[in-house]
Amino acid sequence: MLNKQNNFIIAFLAFFFIIFNAHGQQTKEDQEKQEILAVMKAQEKAWSENDLKGFMAGYWKSDSLKFYGRNGVTKGWVKTLANYEKGYPSKEHTGELKFKINDISKINEGAYFVMGEYHLTRKAGNANGIFMIIFKKIDGKWKIIADTSC
Repeated sequence: MLNKQNNFIIAFLAFFFIIFNAHGQQTKEDQEKQEILAVMKAQEKAWSENDLKGFMAGYWKSDSLKFYGRNGVTKGWVKTLANYEKGYPSKEHTGELKFKINDISKINEGAYFVMGEYHLTRKAGNANGIFMIIFKKIDGKWKIIADTSC
């Protein structure tokens, strides 16, 4: 009888440990996704205020940043910012930005990809498109290291 009781207690504790551990892992992933969404929310706000440098704060400030758009591949944070400044020279061009997130998936520890849509409402004519971006945690902050937008 004592042996059955011990087996039950061990099984119960093992089950509790597995459930607790799985819940803890999901919570961490949910938290990371919320942190990524917060970066994107800050980007929406900065863009909509015609603050392109504030928008670029969500990107990895590195020569290794890659942006792939209609004009091909751009390498580097400085060049990407310069392209944004050239293409969106005024508030009439930046307008109001809204993201629609369709998927956020973990690639591995410290990296996610995000698929979604962007919608620009602006005086220079509305613009819509799709994107896939890769976030990586660098120095404790989520940064976009690669962006494909069209």
